[in-house]
Amino acid sequence: MINISHIRKRSGDVVPFETSKINEAIRGAHLQARGAINQVDIDDITKKVVQHLEEMYSDSKEDTVPSVEDVQDIVEATLMEQGLYDVAKSYIIYRYEREKDRVQKKQEAAEKIEKDGLTIIKRSGEEATFSEEKLRASVESFAEGLDNIDVDRIVEQCRAELYEDITTEDIQKALVMVSRSFIEEEPDYSKLASRILIDSLYKSIIGEDRIDYDNLEKQHQVAFIAYIKKGVELEELDPKLLTFDLEEMSEKIDLERDKTFDYLATQTLYDRYFIRNSKTKEILETPQMFWMRVAMGLAIEEDDKEGKAKRFYDLLSNKDFVHSTPTLFNSGTTHPQLSSCYINTVDDDLEHIYKVVKDNAVMGKFSGGIGTDWTNVRATGAYINSTGIESQGLVPFLKIQNDSILAINRSGNRRAAGCSYLETWHLDIEDFLELRRNTGDERRRTHDMNIANWIPDLFMQRVRDDKEWTLFSPDETPDLHHTYGKDFKRRYEEYEEKAANGEMRQHKTVKAKNLWRKMVSMLYETGHPWMCWKDPCNIRSPQDHVGTIHSSNLCTEITLNTSFDETAVCNLGSVNLSNHMKDGKLDQDKIKSTVTTAMRMLDNVIDINFYPTEEAENSNMRHRPIGLGVMGFQDALFKRDINFDSEEAIEFADKSMEMISYYAIRGSSLLAKERGPYKTYRGSKWERGLMPIDTVDLLEEERGEEVPLSRETRMDWDALRDHIQKHGMRNSNTMAVAPTATISNITGVFPTIEPIYKNIYVKSNMSGEFTRVNHYLIEELKDRDLWSQEMLAKIKQNDGKISRVDEIPQDVKDKYKESFEIDPKHLIEVAAERGKWIDQSQSLNIFYEGSSGKEISDIYMHAWKYGLKTTYYLRTLGANSVEKSTVSLSKKGKTDEDSNKDSDVTEVTSSSSTSSKKKVNQLKPTSDAPSKSEAESKTETKTKTSTSSDSSGSSSNSGLEVIGKPDCEACQ
Repeated sequence: MINISHIRKRSGDVVPFETSKINEAIRGAHLQARGAINQVDIDDITKKVVQHLEEMYSDSKEDTVPSVEDVQDIVEATLMEQGLYDVAKSYIIYRYEREKDRVQKKQEAAEKIEKDGLTIIKRSGEEATFSEEKLRASVESFAEGLDNIDVDRIVEQCRAELYEDITTEDIQKALVMVSRSFIEEEPDYSKLASRILIDSLYKSIIGEDRIDYDNLEKQHQVAFIAYIKKGVELEELDPKLLTFDLEEMSEKIDLERDKTFDYLATQTLYDRYFIRNSKTKEILETPQMFWMRVAMGLAIEEDDKEGKAKRFYDLLSNKDFVHSTPTLFNSGTTHPQLSSCYINTVDDDLEHIYKVVKDNAVMGKFSGGIGTDWTNVRATGAYINSTGIESQGLVPFLKIQNDSILAINRSGNRRAAGCSYLETWHLDIEDFLELRRNTGDERRRTHDMNIANWIPDLFMQRVRDDKEWTLFSPDETPDLHHTYGKDFKRRYEEYEEKAANGEMRQHKTVKAKNLWRKMVSMLYETGHPWMCWKDPCNIRSPQDHVGTIHSSNLCTEITLNTSFDETAVCNLGSVNLSNHMKDGKLDQDKIKSTVTTAMRMLDNVIDINFYPTEEAENSNMRHRPIGLGVMGFQDALFKRDINFDSEEAIEFADKSMEMISYYAIRGSSLLAKERGPYKTYRGSKWERGLMPIDTVDLLEEERGEEVPLSRETRMDWDALRDHIQKHGMRNSNTMAVAPTATISNITGVFPTIEPIYKNIYVKSNMSGEFTRVNHYLIEELKDRDLWSQEMLAKIKQNDGKISRVDEIPQDVKDKYKESFEIDPKHLIEVAAERGKWIDQSQSLNIFYEGSSGKEISDIYMHAWKYGLKTTYYLRTLGANSVEKSTVSLSKKGKTDEDSNKDSDVTEVTSSSSTSSKKKVNQLKPTSDAPSKSEAESKTETKTKTSTSSDSSGSSSNSGLEVIGKPDCEACQ
């Protein structure tokens, strides 16, 4: 269950949620109805209202914000539920009178506008008379260069939202809300809304009465210098920023780049990323100040810090490369926690178990996403020498870890997030698989923690060959977790032989296929545990000479060694492939330039970063791993006119990642030439002349079977090997493809390496819900004279699936297939060809439209066969459909953002025993899937739901699927 912290007013403003206002409203209704009150009863009703509100949003992402109308509806329902019908009637009358009063005021305002007599209030407090001509001129200036904006329509809609003594700031808010209501019809309205919002920021920071648009660039430069000084004075920014030539830095800022943002990007930055006065909550920076602040923070230790900051600024502000969220949040601040994620391993020791729980809380507090390996901890029933009793196993400790995660708020932005890993031979594996179920003993459930399987190749081979599998307690097999490949197979079989001879205190033999069936069943039912493979991660690791990879991170793209005294840390950023397309091809010169600079930026993070624990600093300073990833892969395919489910897409993934891999590794070696290699370079695969592509052969050799990937190369890898032999590598690891959900929003491209999720959907975040439309599709339909209100309605009626729209040509349908329309095995093969160039891993979601256990099993077997290291969420489609409706465009600002209460997508990514919104998913029994009795397959699984309302507070329903924020934003 979530905690409601904010509420959305009718104006669209998000303000802190105050239960006292609910209490006052109930108290007033009680007095009106009965003339007397019992405050104890009123307090109790208020608590019930808040409880119902939290339950109402328990299926939504945690930062979804209820509207005033949502709260008022629940107050009514709660009063009726308590049998206080007379008080409820009084409350309903009160709401009706308030609404009638609002309508009356709007009518009066409309009459005053006609008579040129509506009074407005400037930011200075000065009164003025509303001028429609000025409003129109303002909209026209914002729309400059946007060809498809109907200025008259915007002005007319905005007029309807005005009232006597409205502030000029609220007029701009109304313009934003009206503009964004037309985004689903025309993407240009997204940029219009963004420009209006940014202009409001300019006025707030420069001053509405002082702003001079003919001299805006100079005013912005002055404001930037003042911002840096004020930020330092307020102890929000690092005093080292004052050592820069602020005049020179201010002159580098290019305000034209503000025009490239769409509305979701700007609103996301506005709500979550811009530096604020921590006491007054006043925003202190504009978008370009934000980019420059991040750039300066990353260049703060450079010798030529102005020159480097300028280059970093260009890369960021042009959105060619963007760091992950923690870096954007904290670069240049007094608390530079810039790293994305942490990975640690728990020893079989009570003190260390609780130390790791504490460490995770501290790392979660400072915005890190956490992956924790629990395989070393002895199983249930294992003997404890110091007490002479049997262990209760893993689950009680995992429950403590779960509750610790639930208690931590990450930097005031989101709840902490973590993932726990367990290797498949652990004797507690069957209990581990059930941690996310909605049924069973709640004391043995962890609904707020992600979990993942850490699977040896030997297990997969035994599943395929229908052989037996033995489970052990790690106190009797202490080396199994730290070996892999042929060594693991040898030791595992030795332990099996000892068990067969009665030499092991604890063990259990099961059919490998039966355990696999349960893994698949639980994955479908609860979305967990995710499937990750131990051997490819370790065999292909550059750091095989100094330790073992025991798990991945929360988002499954990081594969780094962990130990008792090393907590792995990774620093992430992503190249925007869309911005590197030129004449339908990847611009190799630009890729080279971008990647080389990005590697420097990521390496700088390591030295600037604040480390929450000694183990994290120790690991990062020894190995210096970084994770360069990509986003906008789908955009690049659209620009190349390549269908995602084609062989050409596989080839493009192969070629593009080879190019990025080459320049990432080269960039690290260039840094080693300048700064020296990382401390544990000697003995690494890099020193041994092994590039990521070479390690595919090593994996094939260890498995003793084919890994069906091409080994073709196009870059001069021999020359790069020579450079590394001469100068070394600055970073133990260089690449990792993270999810990028949030930074893709800021950048305006499709996330990471995935196909388009929906051609039209609603994006949910703290500020409300925002329509996202596939602008490539709209432009294509326009070129074919097929775009119209009627076409939009048909696409919405079909949940964005254009395959169901007869009027759309087949070649367009093929090009704009959504994620669930593409064979998941094809997506795996695209990822596998990309993955052979990557020294870490990819955060890869599996999209599956169906309910066959055998098919899901085959999908994950396919992933293993192709050498994938890790997978992320399994996303499935449910059987229910969406009720469709049409929303009037006269609704204030949210026509495009209001969502159906129950969408047709079941995203099995979490479960909650307290949730009131559940859906049944049932695996079809097959020879390779569990029967209903085995898996209790008719179980409750959370549907992807969202409750929303338009900006005027009226609940509505557009039939668009709502996509919320990810559980973890650290890698995003």
